[in-house]
Amino acid sequence: MNALRVTGGRVLRPDGRVTESDVTIDRDAGTILAVGEETADGGETAGSGETAAGERTAAEETLDADGGLVIPGLVNAHTHVAMTLLRGYADDKPLDPWLREDIWPAEAALTPDDVEAGAELGALEMIRSGTTAFADMYFAMDRVADVVERAGLRARLGHGVVTVGKDEGDARADVEESLAVASELDGAADGRIRTAFMPHSMTTVGEEYLREGVAEAREAGVPIHLHANETTDEVDPIVDERGERPIAYAADVGALGSDDFFAHGVHLDGSEIDRLAGAGTAVVHCPASNMKLASGMAPVQRLRDAGVTVALGTDGAASNNDLDVFDEMRDAAMLGKLAADDAAAVPAEAVVEMATAGGADALGLPGGRIEPGAAADLAVVDLDAPHLTPVHDPVSHLAYAARGSDVRHTVCDGEVLMRDREVLTLDADAVQERAATAASDLVDRVGE
Repeated sequence: MNALRVTGGRVLRPDGRVTESDVTIDRDAGTILAVGEETADGGETAGSGETAAGERTAAEETLDADGGLVIPGLVNAHTHVAMTLLRGYADDKPLDPWLREDIWPAEAALTPDDVEAGAELGALEMIRSGTTAFADMYFAMDRVADVVERAGLRARLGHGVVTVGKDEGDARADVEESLAVASELDGAADGRIRTAFMPHSMTTVGEEYLREGVAEAREAGVPIHLHANETTDEVDPIVDERGERPIAYAADVGALGSDDFFAHGVHLDGSEIDRLAGAGTAVVHCPASNMKLASGMAPVQRLRDAGVTVALGTDGAASNNDLDVFDEMRDAAMLGKLAADDAAAVPAEAVVEMATAGGADALGLPGGRIEPGAAADLAVVDLDAPHLTPVHDPVSHLAYAARGSDVRHTVCDGEVLMRDREVLTLDADAVQERAATAASDLVDRVGE
C-alpha cells in the first residue's frame, strides 16, 4: 500500500483529547488508516507499520511531527479567494459604500487571468496556514477550479449571482451561469471539488430570480450558499418590504435546507436562530470581516446553544485582510465573549471545532476529524516557539496563541501539500510575482 506516516507528534482527537500517536494514511484512498493503535475497523494495530489484520502498511513516506500537534486541516467556510488582489486596496469604510465605491468597480475590471492569479495566491496562503478546504463565491470559477486542482486543496465552489442594476437578460444569464457552474464543476479535481448555487444575498438578487434559481438548484440537488443578515442594511429592507425577517424570506423562497450554509448571520433574532436550527442550515461566522466593516457581533453562543452548525470563514482578503483561519479562531472566541457578555462563551474547544469539523459539516465536505476512516486532511502545528511555550493546554494554544506561520506540514486527501514550510504543489515565488503584477495592472485599469 502507498502509505504516509505522520510520526512523533501529539494528535488532536475528535473528542478533544490530545494523545501521543502516529497517524497512518492510505495515500491511494486519501483516508486515515490508523491513529496510534486504533484502526478503521475498530481493531488495534499489531505493531509499527502493521494493521490488526497483519497487513504491512510499508509506509513509503514519513512526516516528522516531533514537538508538534497534528490537527485536522482547517476549513475556511466562506471566502472570495481571488480578492487577495484587493488586499489593502480599500479599508476603513462600512460595507455598503466599500462595495459600491471601491470593490464592485474594481471587480468589474477583473479578467479571468486576474481571478486565477488571485486564487493561486489565496491557495498558497491557505496551504501555508494549514487550511485544506474552503468555500468560494466569485467569478471565473473554472479558473478557480483549475487552481484547486493544481494546489491539491478541497473546495466547494460557486459563481456569485448579483442581479441588482442589471436588465432582465443579464440578470437571468447570471443565474444561469451559477447553475451551470454548479453542474459542470461538481466532482472536478478527482472529486475534491463540490459546488453550490450561490446568490450573493437576498437584497442583491431579485425575488423572481432568487426563486427560480433556488428551484432549479433544488431539482438538481445542489446546495445554496449566500450572505444573510450581515448588516442591518441586509435586514431592514426585507422587513420593510415584506413584513418578515430575512431567514423567513429564505424559507419562503425555498433556500433554507439542511445542506445549505449562510455567511455571517450577524443580525439574527431568536426566531431566526430557531428557524436555522430547525432547518439544519449552517452559519459561517466571519469575525474579522464583521469587525473591520463594523457589521456587528454575531450571536455565536446562542447559535451553538440552539444546535446550529457554526463554521468559520475569513471572507475575502479585502475585508480581513488575510486568509489565516488561526486568526479567525482567536477573533471568534474574543468577539463571542463580548457578544454574550460572558467570558465563558465560545471557549477554545468550540472555536477549534468550528474551524475543523464544523466547517467540514457546514460545507458537506469530508475532513475535519482525525480518526480512522476519515479523509486524510491534516496539518502539523509546531509548538516549539516562544509564543507557544509552555504548553499547558494545546487546544488553548490553537485558539489563542497559534498563528498560520506555526504550521509545519499540510496534507490534503493524503497528499503532502507543504513539508517543513515548503509548498510542494505551487511555485511560491512565481505565484506571488504573478499576483503582484496582476494587482498592479488591475488598479491601473480601474484608475483610467
